[in-house]
Amino acid sequence: MILCCGEALIDLIPAQTAQGQNAYLPFTGGAVFNTAVALGRLGVQTAMLSGVSRDAFGTLLLQTLKDNNVSVDLLVRSDRLSTLAVVHLKDGSATYSFYDENSAGRMLRAEDLPTIPASIEALYFGGISLVAAPAADAFAALLERAGKGRVVMIDPNIRPGFIADEGAYRGRLDRMIGQSDIVKVSDEDLSWLSGGAGEMAEQAGLVLGKGAQFVIVTCGGDGAWIHGADGSAHVPAVRATVIDTVGAGDSFNAGVLAYLSQNGHLTSAALGAMTVADFAPALHRGAQVAAITVSRAGANPPWASELNN
Repeated sequence: MILCCGEALIDLIPAQTAQGQNAYLPFTGGAVFNTAVALGRLGVQTAMLSGVSRDAFGTLLLQTLKDNNVSVDLLVRSDRLSTLAVVHLKDGSATYSFYDENSAGRMLRAEDLPTIPASIEALYFGGISLVAAPAADAFAALLERAGKGRVVMIDPNIRPGFIADEGAYRGRLDRMIGQSDIVKVSDEDLSWLSGGAGEMAEQAGLVLGKGAQFVIVTCGGDGAWIHGADGSAHVPAVRATVIDTVGAGDSFNAGVLAYLSQNGHLTSAALGAMTVADFAPALHRGAQVAAITVSRAGANPPWASELNN
C-alpha cells in the first residue's frame, strides 16, 4: 500500500452562472490528494494521511477519497476549517491563491500523527503541505520516523508565492530530499532548487547529490527526463487536447507510482537495482495518465480501464 502524505483542500474553480455572472465551483483537490485519488482509480492500494476538517468541505474530501478506493483510516480530523485554493485559469494553465491560515491541514502537528502500519510499502510527500509549519514539520518528522526501509517519493510542487520563510523551506526540503529515493520536479522547480545554473543534467546532479536515487524532471509538452547515477533518459509527452492543466503533475506522479507498484519495483531492493532505462516506462505511464487528465476539466484523473496498455 502507498501512503500519500500531504494536503487535502478545496479548489474553487472559475465558472459562470446561468445568468452569466462570475462564480466559483468547489472541487476536491490538493496536490497530494489528487495523487491519492489517481492511484485509487488506477487500482493501487492507497491510503491518505492529512489533517482534514469536520466541516462540510472536509466531509466532501472524506467521501471523495472513499469513492475512489483510498483508505481514510489515517486521516487526522479536527474542527478547524478546510483549506481553500482559488484557481485562476489563463490559456488553460492554472495559478492559485491559498486560504490556509489556522486550517485543519496547516495545523497538523507531529504529535497528532498516527502509527504507520507495516502494510505501507511506500510514502509519497509533496505540495504546499511541505511549506508552512506546523504541518510541514510534522511531515518531515513522519519521514524521519517511518521512511527507513520504505520507498519514498517527493514532489515539492514549488509555489514561490506561498513561501513565507524561504530559508526554512529550503532546509526542510534538503533534509527530506536526502531521505527520499525518487524526487520529481518540473523544470521550473528544478531551476528554483538548484539556483538555475548549468544544464538540466547538472541541476539534476545537484539533487542526486543530496541523496536521491532518481530525479524525474517534467517539461510539459516536451516530455520528461529521468536522471540517475547511470545517466539520463528522455520520455516524450503523450499527445492530448488540453482543456486545462489542473492536476496534471499529480496524475503523472500517480502513473509513475502505479507502474512501479504493479511491476514489483516499489521496494528498496528492487528500486536499487533499476537503471534509468528500466525506469523510463514508469514515466511513459505517468505521461499517459496526465494526458487524459489535461484533456478534461479539473483534476479528473483516469480509471485504469481508460488507459491503453
